[in-house]
Amino acid sequence: MQNAIQLKINSIQHIGIPVTDINMSQSFYSRLGFSNVMEAPFKHGGEKGTCVMMQRGNMIMELYQLPDSALAEIRSRGNGHVDHVAFDVSDIDETFKIIKEAGFNIIEEAPVFLQFWKNGCKYFNITGPDGERLEFNQVI
Repeated sequence: MQNAIQLKINSIQHIGIPVTDINMSQSFYSRLGFSNVMEAPFKHGGEKGTCVMMQRGNMIMELYQLPDSALAEIRSRGNGHVDHVAFDVSDIDETFKIIKEAGFNIIEEAPVFLQFWKNGCKYFNITGPDGERLEFNQVI
């Protein structure tokens, strides 16, 4: 077993779930006591998708709906697909540097900015041994 790298991870930030009907999913999670704390559009293949962050206490579920042209991709994944687990970090650039130097398989070439939350966020993903995606995310 390899030694752990020196990396500061604060907590699991959110769990990302692709959905086929953002309104139906938002209603479902609302019934479980989650509230919409952030909603923003994003681009996927040049088309508009929608992301909603649903929070209850310190738990956040990221629900995102891809554009209609990509919905078949979600439906083909089967039941209960969790897309990624995101870790909250305080310094995304330092985290990226440490992860890169440690030789992990990084998907993005650099941290990516999204106009989510009040001032945006930056993230990048790595893949685990079975292809699972782990996201590192800093809310700015």
